[in-house]
Amino acid sequence: MNGRERIFAVIQNKELDCLPLMPITMMFAADRIGAKYGDYASDCRILAEAQIRTAEEYDFDYVSAISDPAREAADLGANIHYFDDQPPAINEANALLADKTRLAGLKPIDPSQGRRMSDRVQGVALLKERAGSDKLIEGWVEGPCAQGADLRGINRLMMDFMDDPNFVRDLFAFAIDLELKFARAQIEAGADLIGVGDAAASLVGPALYKEFVFPEEKRLVDGIHEMGGMVRLHICGKTKKHYEGMGKLGCETVDLDWMNPMDAAREVMGPDQALCGNIDPVEVVKNGTPEKVWNGLAECHRQTGPKYIVGAGCEIPRESPLENVRAITEYARSNQPVAMP
Repeated sequence: MNGRERIFAVIQNKELDCLPLMPITMMFAADRIGAKYGDYASDCRILAEAQIRTAEEYDFDYVSAISDPAREAADLGANIHYFDDQPPAINEANALLADKTRLAGLKPIDPSQGRRMSDRVQGVALLKERAGSDKLIEGWVEGPCAQGADLRGINRLMMDFMDDPNFVRDLFAFAIDLELKFARAQIEAGADLIGVGDAAASLVGPALYKEFVFPEEKRLVDGIHEMGGMVRLHICGKTKKHYEGMGKLGCETVDLDWMNPMDAAREVMGPDQALCGNIDPVEVVKNGTPEKVWNGLAECHRQTGPKYIVGAGCEIPRESPLENVRAITEYARSNQPVAMP
C-alpha cells in the first residue's frame, strides 16, 4: 500500500497496513534541500523539490503546496513583507481593506492571473507529475476568517464582528468566492485534497463562530466536494469550543493543534471523523526525544482510536532533530499504540 492509497483507506474506512502519516513541513522541508524559505515560497520548483525529497526521506504519505497565507492577498494587491529566509507576512498596519469601503470594488481574481496564486497551482501540477502515483497531493487555501484577517487586519476584523457584522458577512462571502476559484484551479492541476487554513477562527467565541464562520467554511467545504476534492481542516490554536461545528463541516480529515484534547474531539465529532495530530511541535518534536515523540503519538492514538492520522499539532519546526522526525514515521509504520521499548 502506498501513501496515497493509505490516506484514502483511512478516510474510506478500508483496511490499512499501517497508520497514515501527514505531518506539515514547510521551513523544515526547505532546510532539507538547503533552500532559503523566501525562495521556497516564491518558486514552485523549489517547493516541489523540497516536498518530494522530504517525503521520500521520511516516508511521508503526502506532499503539500502549503507555504504561507499571503498568496491570495498578495495577488489582490495587499502590501506584503517578503523575507530572505522566513515566510511572507501581511503588513497589517497597511492592510488592503484598512478602509473597508474598498471591499465593494474588489473582485475575486482568476488564480491564473495572480503571480503567487498561479505559482501554487503550478506547484500542485509539479507535485502531481512527480509524486501523484505514490503520494497524496495536497493543495491549500485560506478559510473565511483567516482570509478576512489577511485583507482587513486581525485587530480590525475582531472589532468588526461587533461594530459592523454585515461587513464581516460580505467580507467572508468575498473570501470564499475567491477561495473556491483557487481550490478549483488546484484540483484541476492534480490536487487530491485541499487544506483549509483558518487560524483566526480560533480567536472567536462559539457564538461568533456559529453565526459568521461556520456558514462560509461549510460553503467552502461543500464547494470543494462538488469539484471532486477532499478537505483537510487546519485551525491553529484552541478549538475545543468549536468541535461541534468543525465536526459538522464534513471534512475528510480535521487537524487539531497540540493544546486540544483528542478524546474530546472524538466524543463530539463521532467515530467517522478522521483526526490528525497532535503532539506539541516545539516541546515534543523540536525539544524532545524520540521516546517522547513516540509516547506522545501513542497517547494521541489511544485517545483517537483507529481513524487516526499521524502528525504534529502544527508545522514541524525547522531545526527539529532528525531522529525525532524519524520517530514520527516509525510510530506510524508500527501501527501500535504502545510505549517505545
